[in-house]
Amino acid sequence: MADDAAFNAAARAGSMRATRPSKPAYPGFFVTFEGTDGSGKGTQIDLLVERLRGEGRDVVVNREPGGTPIGRQIRAILLDAANTHLQPTAELLLYFASRAQAVEEVILPALRAGSVVISDRFTDSTTVYQGAARGLGAEVVELLDALSCQGLVPDLTILLDIDLDTSIARAAARNAESGSRETRMDEESREFHAKVREGYLALARAHPERIRVVDGDRDSESVAREIAELLEGSPGGNGPGLRG
Repeated sequence: MADDAAFNAAARAGSMRATRPSKPAYPGFFVTFEGTDGSGKGTQIDLLVERLRGEGRDVVVNREPGGTPIGRQIRAILLDAANTHLQPTAELLLYFASRAQAVEEVILPALRAGSVVISDRFTDSTTVYQGAARGLGAEVVELLDALSCQGLVPDLTILLDIDLDTSIARAAARNAESGSRETRMDEESREFHAKVREGYLALARAHPERIRVVDGDRDSESVAREIAELLEGSPGGNGPGLRG
């Protein structure tokens, strides 16, 4: 933890600094889904992909951590419940390693080809999980984002917000049903998950033009309709967007 504090202090002091590259130009559209575990991101991504492909759009889905063969190996380290001694700074760097690989190998090529890219999590997740809940600070996350993501920022972010107790209960039920070992983050304390939710809502207040909060405590069809309306009303980022 001493090294984590030193790293964070250096970033705050400005002794480590990186300027975010300009956002790359592309004809595609980049949508990210964020939210606490159990918020229903997976269900809503599946529904959106089905809808967009039904309209004839080319859709590429990215999952974080993961998204590439190398990313899936990193995911196994990050989420394995046995890795209880993984330190916060190591955790942070591994998330960005997976993300950098996905940006280079999957996301940017698809956007440049004109596809709609839908990512289950992106840098906003790291800002709230590692920056806020782990206490590493937004400055460190911003530094690594500038180094890793080539200036890429989502054109639209859907933040699925649900009651904290519901979130925790859903994640626990999902893990019990699947028998998955990818439960290390889910097993954090209620206080940790409360900081994550608070961090997300703070981000949404800071970036209302990009991050749209959607009430996830409703039936999946109602949530999907609201998401569809948000996409239809999107200005389209660098490309033609999703209108028409």
